Amino acid sequence: MIAAPDRTPLLREFFDRPVLDVAPDLLGRILVRTTPDGPIELRLTEVEAYDGPNDPGSHAYRGRTPRNEVMFGPPGHVYVYFTYGMWHCMNLVCGPEGRASAVLLRAGEVIEGVELARKRRLSARNDKELAKGPARLATALGVDQSLDGTDACAPVGSPLTLLTGTPVHSDQVRSGPRTGVAGDGGVHPWRYWIANDPTVSPYRAHAPRRRST
Repeated sequence: MIAAPDRTPLLREFFDRPVLDVAPDLLGRILVRTTPDGPIELRLTEVEAYDGPNDPGSHAYRGRTPRNEVMFGPPGHVYVYFTYGMWHCMNLVCGPEGRASAVLLRAGEVIEGVELARKRRLSARNDKELAKGPARLATALGVDQSLDGTDACAPVGSPLTLLTGTPVHSDQVRSGPRTGVAGDGGVHPWRYWIANDPTVSPYRAHAPRRRST
């Protein structure tokens, strides 16, 4: 008999650790998105670590800006950014305040509120694709810029909360280069995923964007 996932909220201490420890430990945890239409719950299956000033791939590599301000704040907060003028992506801030490291949530399995997620992801061919990729994940959960800075460790009332879930055993965790990261940042094996999980997104190497002529 399979035990039910642990619904104990993750405390701030969980996130107040080095990002390379937090990232793989997020696999199997449950992200709860509370909306006026009802809750959506997501089991995390793929993440990427970004290590602030030590990481050319990080938004915080060159220091603090209005865009990345949340990354320099307390751990356990949500950093949302807008990319390519179309999509939002969601991160969880890690490490001590001022350190500016974060974990990008790349993919997950919607385990509650599937109908709500389907309404937001009409192009998904099946439920495995609802949150297969960071922009799809944010869209399925209704995460946008208004949630930037949300405290996911707030004791009550937060629209985003992390539950203990069922942590993944280390022999089921895989790692490799991060998707689409250019230059020196592209060599770090800081993408983590659950082996053989169908909701994990495909790896894509960085492809320089061509200028139109």
